[in-house]
Amino acid sequence: MKHKSAPHMSAFSFGLIGLILSGLCQISLGSAETDRETLGKKETEKMFETDIIQTTSGDLTITFIGHGTLMFQWAGKTIHIDPWTNLADYTKLPAADIILITHEHGDHLDTKAIEQIRQKTTIVIVSASCADKVPNATVMKNGDKQVLEGFTVEAVPAYNIVHQRSNGTPFHPKGRGNGYVVTFADKRIYIAADTENIPEMADLKNIDIAFLPMNLPYTMTPEMVADAAKSFKPKILYPYHYGDTDTSKLTELLKNEKEIEIRIRKMQ
Repeated sequence: MKHKSAPHMSAFSFGLIGLILSGLCQISLGSAETDRETLGKKETEKMFETDIIQTTSGDLTITFIGHGTLMFQWAGKTIHIDPWTNLADYTKLPAADIILITHEHGDHLDTKAIEQIRQKTTIVIVSASCADKVPNATVMKNGDKQVLEGFTVEAVPAYNIVHQRSNGTPFHPKGRGNGYVVTFADKRIYIAADTENIPEMADLKNIDIAFLPMNLPYTMTPEMVADAAKSFKPKILYPYHYGDTDTSKLTELLKNEKEIEIRIRKMQ
């Protein structure tokens, strides 16, 4: 009995099948990226407070994840500040275009969080103290300035003068960590990181929004934060990284500073 041979498939047919499979793969990958962005938006809206700040190039959305951890979204880009898995499931939040790490302490440098939001194109900026802990990161030192993805990022000093460990070493020695000033179109945002009311703050110019830390013994008292705010007068002040500190003390200290609006969010 004669068996029928299998139909012959031409090189053209194989090529056509390959193109179809490739297209399906790209659709699947694109869908996964879209799903993550959609899920991230829903997760953000459900779990965290957000504020919207108007800029000349569109709205800036600030997401208050907690402690020293923030997320900024503007012009289709996402910046994560000191992402920390103790505060959020980063697999459910938007992937990063830029990640800014202020210093090496575990509540600010979390390599697991970085891995969960880092893409091939993500730019990771770290202080010198983190250089050996984050592969392929860009190190910025105090005074450095870069334009990245349409943002201007400036690294500024962040350190202790008064508060020290028992051996006399500051909790945050000068030169090890960075604060950052990030410019979104016409808005300048100052993320102070772990610092005290250092003299360099008086050099800050045209700050629209400031995040100043307020917890002992590592950063500032409400009196120190008030002194810092008066030195450069941000239009909006968010105390953050404040732990159990009574934020009403800061509000009272600055009640006569009418040009500074104090906003309290869940940033313990």
